[in-house]
Amino acid sequence: MRRERTKICGPVNARGTSRRRSRSVFGEETSMSERILLDKTGRRRSPAATPGYRAACAPANKGMRYPPDPPRVEETIAVVRQAGEGRHAMRIRGLMVVLWRAGLRISEALMLTETDLDSAAGSLLVRRGKGGRRRVVRMDDWVWGHLDAWVNARVTLPVGALFCILDGPTKGRVWSTSQARGELAHLAAKAGVRRRFAPHQLRHPHAVELAREGIPLPVIQLQLGHAHLGVTSVYMRGIDTSEIIDTVHARRPPVIPASAGLTINSCSQSVP
Repeated sequence: MRRERTKICGPVNARGTSRRRSRSVFGEETSMSERILLDKTGRRRSPAATPGYRAACAPANKGMRYPPDPPRVEETIAVVRQAGEGRHAMRIRGLMVVLWRAGLRISEALMLTETDLDSAAGSLLVRRGKGGRRRVVRMDDWVWGHLDAWVNARVTLPVGALFCILDGPTKGRVWSTSQARGELAHLAAKAGVRRRFAPHQLRHPHAVELAREGIPLPVIQLQLGHAHLGVTSVYMRGIDTSEIIDTVHARRPPVIPASAGLTINSCSQSVP
């Protein structure tokens, strides 16, 4: 926050001390208890823009737990196509394919740099994942087709994070998580996706698709960056319900023995 330079002004009172009035560098005279915050251009700053304004306020979704609800493949593709054209579109499209096809957490994806990509090996390096763990993640060729377009456009920006701010004096710095979440939700609404579309929702289908393709569970654990195999097992049970649905759906219809059917028919005919 920019500190405001002030000077004490006003007549001296009977005790020989000056009144506690201040004049800002832009000429507005205010009391010390009601100092007006101004930006570099002299415009008033909103108190909401100051650090710690909402420090004592709990977020609206505090304590809420969202059940696993991975989007379908056609829904994800629709959101990818909804991004459009231009630098902003290439950035959000590159972020989406990395979250979906590499299974990264949003914090891991936003901390990537250009040097973490290895297109020759088809992998990327997560330098500091959850718990400070380091791992190498493999991605398929379809991802690199979308990611290379953004990497080529990223060369014109200052060196820094891979998915960075594009405009203004802070361009090249790390893109904030809240802005990435907001843009994903906006694109999903425009694409007509009628479900919650958060960055972690793209990590869920990555794990499900690997399991359906017959990838061993230890490999999925390494890809997702889980500390223990039991975490991956619980993780998969919570989001992949296709086995339960298919088993119950394949149940046979209820049947009764033929003798029981004849007995029921004879009893019904004997009743007047």
